[in-house]
Amino acid sequence: MSELAEQSGVSSATIKHYLREGLLGSADEVVRTSRNMAYYPPEFVDRVKLIKRLQEERFMPLKVIRELLEVDPDRAARMIELEDRILELAIEAREAGRVSRSKVRETYDMPQNVLDRLEGLGVLTPNGHGYDPDDVAIIAAISRFRAGGYEEAIGFTVYDTLRYRESLEPLVHEEVRVLLDRLAGRVDVERAVQIISSGSEPLRELIGAMHSKLLLAELRRQRGNE
Repeated sequence: MSELAEQSGVSSATIKHYLREGLLGSADEVVRTSRNMAYYPPEFVDRVKLIKRLQEERFMPLKVIRELLEVDPDRAARMIELEDRILELAIEAREAGRVSRSKVRETYDMPQNVLDRLEGLGVLTPNGHGYDPDDVAIIAAISRFRAGGYEEAIGFTVYDTLRYRESLEPLVHEEVRVLLDRLAGRVDVERAVQIISSGSEPLRELIGAMHSKLLLAELRRQRGNE
């Protein structure tokens, strides 16, 4: 047990809890030599690490983890591997495409106090190297809104962005769940990353077109009510 705890980076007490909850497979896999001594299969090291990651990074309760491992012990590991690769590539792309704060101020007609408020709301997430490509796209869109007449004087503020973020969060949560569920284990990680990457632009176009249709439908509904 002490060796298992050392190699997995998880305490003996936590591992014993996993054992009691049935998360580490059949008890037949554990070879007990005495009351206080037992040998555990080497694969328990990766299993313990995986369970801990699912708890801490995906906030899964142990009951859900147990069910997932019972159905397909390797599927959860493939999902984690796919998530890690997607995040790695996304972070690389964002860091490579960052634009300095000064360059953004030169390029877009956006008051500094508006940029500060958007950052305070978490809509923009710049770091010491500036804004990532999505930040720049948001700034460009808001700049165009303002140029078109969406001004604070008539009630349009940066807080309107929160309405869109709150509406998109559950959609994105479901999108990630579906993508990982359908891709993990069915195609290799690099192919899955290619599929997700190739779908990002069509997805934006799809959401934009559906939003436009829904907007028109809602205006017609409002007119019908009046």
